[in-house]
Amino acid sequence: MDTTQRTDQQRSADRRRRELLEAADRVVLRDGPHASMNAIAAEAGITKPILYRHFGDKGGLYAALAKRHTDALLDSLRAALDAPADRRERVEATLDTYLTAIELRPQVYRFLMHPAEGSQPGDQGFDVGKHSAPLLRRMGEELAQVIEDRLDLGPGGQQLARVWGHGIVGMMHAAGDWWLGERPCSRAELVRSLADLLWGRLAAAGDRVGGPGF
Repeated sequence: MDTTQRTDQQRSADRRRRELLEAADRVVLRDGPHASMNAIAAEAGITKPILYRHFGDKGGLYAALAKRHTDALLDSLRAALDAPADRRERVEATLDTYLTAIELRPQVYRFLMHPAEGSQPGDQGFDVGKHSAPLLRRMGEELAQVIEDRLDLGPGGQQLARVWGHGIVGMMHAAGDWWLGERPCSRAELVRSLADLLWGRLAAAGDRVGGPGF
């Protein structure tokens, strides 16, 4: 097989994978944590063994969907952090971006973070603990890198940036999960309260010399 044939086959496989992920997205938007491999295969017009062939297993499909949505969320968070505003406004905008994302697509959020809720007889639920923890860890590492690049935290700054990055992501996730389930206040009120909690040390830290600023 020559290089051209291999490239064409890879393009075809990539296109088919995207189509299957789009079918999975439609099912997740409809069914949330109750989405099943059977329903996704039916939506895609294929059998479940063919779906497994593309993603390996249920965990492989979950990981692909998680990456797809996490990539989009991280792009939005970076845009909020880069917006032309003062630091407090960017902090609030970043928190609001995350909360808006889970509010607008609650079924996707519940699928990614609570898929065990949807387990069906004969169609074992996705293993939330196995797959959502790396998703949150990735977000924590991404935010830690932003903090390290933009703030002068002094000696031990790299470690402190990682503490802050993972701590902020954990706070956003826990508070957002609680808020999405109970709706005890408006999104704007929650954003202000979380920003108040973070603001003390974030306000005091100086920008890193030569960095893009925070």
